[in-house]
Amino acid sequence: MPNWNQVLVEITGKSSVSPIDSVRRDYLRQLSEHTKRNVIAYYSGWLSQQQNAPTLSINDEDKNAFMATIHNLDRTKGLDLILHTPGGDLAAAESLVDYLRRMFGTDIRAIVPQLAMSAGTMIACSTKEIVMGKESNLGPIDPQFNGIPASGVLEEFKRAVKEIKDDPTAIPLWQSIIGKYHPSFIGNCEKAIEWSEKIVRDWLITGMFKGRKNADKLAEKVVKEFSDRSTTYNHARHLHIDHCIKSGLKIIHLEKDALLQDLVLTVHHAFMHTFAMSRALKIVENHLGVAMVRNRADK
Repeated sequence: MPNWNQVLVEITGKSSVSPIDSVRRDYLRQLSEHTKRNVIAYYSGWLSQQQNAPTLSINDEDKNAFMATIHNLDRTKGLDLILHTPGGDLAAAESLVDYLRRMFGTDIRAIVPQLAMSAGTMIACSTKEIVMGKESNLGPIDPQFNGIPASGVLEEFKRAVKEIKDDPTAIPLWQSIIGKYHPSFIGNCEKAIEWSEKIVRDWLITGMFKGRKNADKLAEKVVKEFSDRSTTYNHARHLHIDHCIKSGLKIIHLEKDALLQDLVLTVHHAFMHTFAMSRALKIVENHLGVAMVRNRADK
């Protein structure tokens, strides 16, 4: 039976491939030939298309794209997942990882050419190893509510309790600050933090650290390194390869394989050119040329 893209061709009758697409797909194919593994690139154009945040971030719609790109792949070859994303919805990321593991087990490797932030970092932590170069960054995994850090809210609330206890005259000041939050918001923040830390911890124990005697301790160290605001300071912070290695993550240096480095960075450049030269907002594409592309709406 036809997949998503084949159905679309049947409906629209359009199957022409632009030069920018053919170049990008050629290098994806070469990358797969070099690694002898399936390759799926999961790319967001958020760096140049910031006005469409819901589409640019990780969301439930992305699963359709992965269903289309995984269809007909030889799943015994495992998966190299190239990630370039600002992050997004926690529930969508959890569901996506569950689907990928049902398709490939834990034979999934993350490749981060530049940035895999927030929920993108969480997805990377669900794999057996992460390939990073000197230019690559992961990010903190503390959950956000409409840009408001959940852990920051809890810090503010605890500070209010302490200062009011020390000086009751501070009550009016803190009432105006804490009063901006809905009564259930504090509890939701606590649950979101618990949820995000639990799923990353579980993914690490069952994936990257599977079979290790101290898997739970290794996972706990990683979770703390990527979720503790006292050390990460800000959700947007770019955490470099040395930090990732120090945290205990299994990191493979991209520079150790010169050809792999050339292919990965060329693929990355091809995607960046695509976003700059087209209406594309997000692309999920495999090494066979099967892709789902989300475009900007015409004005």
